Amino acid sequence: MEAFFPELRPAFTRLLDRVAGRPVAVCGHARPDGDCIGSQVALARVLAARGQDVICVNPDPVPRRLQYLTGGMEFRRTDDALRDPVARAAIFVDCADHARGGERLKAHYSRPVGVIDHHLSNAGFGEVDLIERTSAATCEILAGLFFDAGLPVDAATARALYAGILTDTGQFRFQATTRRCFILAGELVARGASPAEAGFELYERETPGKLRLLQRFLASLRLEAGGRLCLGVLPAGIFEETGSSSEDTEGLVDYARCIDGVEIGALVEWRQDGTAKASLRAKEPSLRVDLVAARFKGGGHACAAGLSLPSAPADFEAQLLAAMAERLSTSPAPSR
Repeated sequence: MEAFFPELRPAFTRLLDRVAGRPVAVCGHARPDGDCIGSQVALARVLAARGQDVICVNPDPVPRRLQYLTGGMEFRRTDDALRDPVARAAIFVDCADHARGGERLKAHYSRPVGVIDHHLSNAGFGEVDLIERTSAATCEILAGLFFDAGLPVDAATARALYAGILTDTGQFRFQATTRRCFILAGELVARGASPAEAGFELYERETPGKLRLLQRFLASLRLEAGGRLCLGVLPAGIFEETGSSSEDTEGLVDYARCIDGVEIGALVEWRQDGTAKASLRAKEPSLRVDLVAARFKGGGHACAAGLSLPSAPADFEAQLLAAMAERLSTSPAPSR
């Protein structure tokens, strides 16, 4: 088998050496997605197979549709991690920055032993940073590292890694999808991952509340900048009104982006406490929506980014539209 990440192999070896024999906390980010949970499960399983005491830590619960991946792994919320009497070496996965898991988790694990991530905006914050920005998913990096190092990848680990690659490539549709993604996915299927199972669990278990939320989101869509931008808004209180939850926002922003002629799609979600969250999606990497998110202390990828703004001003939507329009001004409108 070809080497997938030979340039990361020495750093990965150092990371494994530094945590050898130590209890480990594999930390993920708020509102975890498929790549986050898949990365946590896969890394935790590989370390556990080496005889280590491993837990997974997140500020938010594992989403319903991803719970099929977590069997046999212990997931703890931030409060439980803070009460843990065991001193653990922390490895952060799929976190674009140290605060992505929340300020309390950042303070508790103030100096992670390792960081494994693929976000363009990640400047590194661990003792050993394994950041590969051309990868579509953190699970892609982990899968390649495991295979390169000859580590055992059982069926459950393969399922977790496959789920992360599948979700972060948009079912192998997004710009970051490469030949390497397909090669690794094929190897994971050979080791026990089931595309049919992943497709059912991730995409065919929608709740009625999610569909009501989708209806409201679609009704809110509006085109701006001559049809090159599309913004949809979820007002405060909408989860209670529709019987949905914050995890049901997953994938909604793609409806804004998929309209013909739209180059950047955005979702703004308002919370009762005045917090505004936004998800940004672009059709072309040159639009660098991560730079838009960075203006509001967010981050992410060239084509997919996000932000969370406590005490957001009333004109936040207008500010966001102006920032996205500024990015569009750097790129000519496509011919139609």
